Amino acid sequence: MRLLPVSLIFALCLHAEDKPKFRTDADGPVKGNEKRKAPKDRKPDDAPDWFQLVEGQFPPEGSSHAVTGELMHVEHLDSHFQIRVDRNDSQERGIWDLPLDATLLPYGSIWYQGAPAALQDIPLGTHLHGLFYLTDPEDKTPLPDTSYKRKTPEWEFRRCLRIEDEFSFHARQKQLWKIDSVDLTTKKLTATLQDHGKPSGQPKLFDLLSSTRIFQGQGIVDLKSLQPGQTILFNLTWVTLYGPGRITDVWLDEPARALVTANQFERNRTYIRERGLPGWVTGVDDAQQFVTVMFFANVDPKLFDELKLKDPNLPPPKDGSPPPVEPRGGLAVARDTLMAYDPVNDRKTGSVLEVKSVPSEPGGSGVQMKIKMDMMLEGYRPKRIVRFYPETWKVIAMPKEEEYFGKE
Repeated sequence: MRLLPVSLIFALCLHAEDKPKFRTDADGPVKGNEKRKAPKDRKPDDAPDWFQLVEGQFPPEGSSHAVTGELMHVEHLDSHFQIRVDRNDSQERGIWDLPLDATLLPYGSIWYQGAPAALQDIPLGTHLHGLFYLTDPEDKTPLPDTSYKRKTPEWEFRRCLRIEDEFSFHARQKQLWKIDSVDLTTKKLTATLQDHGKPSGQPKLFDLLSSTRIFQGQGIVDLKSLQPGQTILFNLTWVTLYGPGRITDVWLDEPARALVTANQFERNRTYIRERGLPGWVTGVDDAQQFVTVMFFANVDPKLFDELKLKDPNLPPPKDGSPPPVEPRGGLAVARDTLMAYDPVNDRKTGSVLEVKSVPSEPGGSGVQMKIKMDMMLEGYRPKRIVRFYPETWKVIAMPKEEEYFGKE
């Protein structure tokens, strides 16, 4: 028997390890008649199934399922939403335009106009690109009662890792649309996607509306400003209903795009500073009252710089002891929706002993904090969700509907 060279065996092993142990979108579209085995019934030689999330762990790269559709319903307090799933060639006509009911994961992110966002920032009707995971097998929550008697093939993908509008989706990938032609009589715009300055794919014919907003520089201009040769970003609605979609907003130049992104970044920084940095507890030492927190990646990374800031206006300790050397802050217990209970009154303070970088994962920021608490709470337990307020952030009472206290 002829032996294989060691180098070839090593290469084959590496190749085998490169193949994901879970199904991906590259394996084909989700079909309406798919039947999956329960985990206990699966055999080693069965084709891999979609990755199932593990509590307290971030998912591996590339393990999500991509779904696109139009935002049609939002319950922002519960991080819950519905999108009307886009039509595609794998669907039968009878299952076109059906809703996907989903909940944002605690570490799930929302991007709008090129910056982090809250669910209530996105207007209904906005076309979104999303990454989703299967619902928990133990979750027996029924689907919302609607007038639909059928379900989209994606109906089981009810946990969302990320949603983003067209602007954010293409900006993240350094893509722009180049206008090929504009006909204002028929309100049609033909454009070709440019990937890093090179054409990608075939031209597409989009619909313009009399209400389409055109942003240029620091102002709004009319439809006549659209000219062939311009490279633009836009947002869409009614995608796949009557073609590639209707254009709702257009950003004609880089100053206009930079302005709207900067505004959304500032809007979200304000939102997070008032509600705290979200993360989950990864380690606890009850004896020394140490809590280790891994922060989520669903915020502006610049906010993590404020973990190390000390408040120069903080009054000295009442007992006459010297002020703490370390920066301080408050840690509040939160729910999976990121809603806290009553952070003005029930958060506990502590000294930030360490802020360090660790390998980032999908959903994880790569920023880890170790804090010594003045008092421990039962909610400071591994896998539990918390929100942290650096001492330079003023903690204010949220509108009553945004606090869980009293809803137990």
